[in-house]
Parts: sequence; C-alpha cells; structure tokens
Amino acid sequence: MKEIILQYLDGLESGNVENIVSLFSDDAIVHSPLYGDMPAKDFFKSLVADTNKSDISLIDIFNSIDKLDTCAAHFRYHWTLKDGTATSFECVDVFQLNELGKIKMLTIIYDTHKTRSFFDNIK
Repeated sequence: MKEIILQYLDGLESGNVENIVSLFSDDAIVHSPLYGDMPAKDFFKSLVADTNKSDISLIDIFNSIDKLDTCAAHFRYHWTLKDGTATSFECVDVFQLNELGKIKMLTIIYDTHKTRSFFDNIK
C-alpha cells in the first residue's frame, strides 16, 4: 500500500494523468470536496487541467487496523491553479483497494474554506 500511495503522490505532483489513473480500477470513484463525486479518470483530467503546478510534502502514511484494503496519506498540498493563484492546505486522502491491489475508491479530506473562492474563480 505504501508503494501505491507514493506512486499516486508522485503522479499527482507531476500531473501525469496516465500514471495516476493506472493505479485505479476502471470503475474507481473519487470523492472530492471541490469537484464532488466523479469517476477517477474524469477527476484527474479535470484536476490536471485546472492546475499549473503541484508540490506535495508527505507527512505520514496510515494503514487501517481493521480493514486490510484501506490506507491513508496525510500531506501538505501546495497547489498553483491554472490562473497562477497559489494555495496550500493540509490534506488526507483515504484509499480503498480492490482485490487486485487497484484503488477502487479515493476519499479526499481537507478544509476548502481558503481554496474554494480561488477554485470558483477559475470555473
């Protein structure tokens, strides 16, 4: 699970949609506080299109003690939107994997208060 999370964060930081999506099952769903619930492929295409630059500072990785298919990454996301606006926030991404080791559900958790107005301006 740690390797999947590290690959995910690397893909997110580099903006490589193909590399990110390859970690997800075909029917994977992303639950995002800004974008809502979307198929993973659509979510990451939208995110990359809205992004000028991403820098990620990993804080920790957690594994569930009850669910062998669930883990989480805690990180600081430094996000520069396509219009050049920069924002930064602490985030937790919760991953649920399928039996083949692909991400089937991603739940993104963070406070959107500071970021929402910047995001709304680019939409």
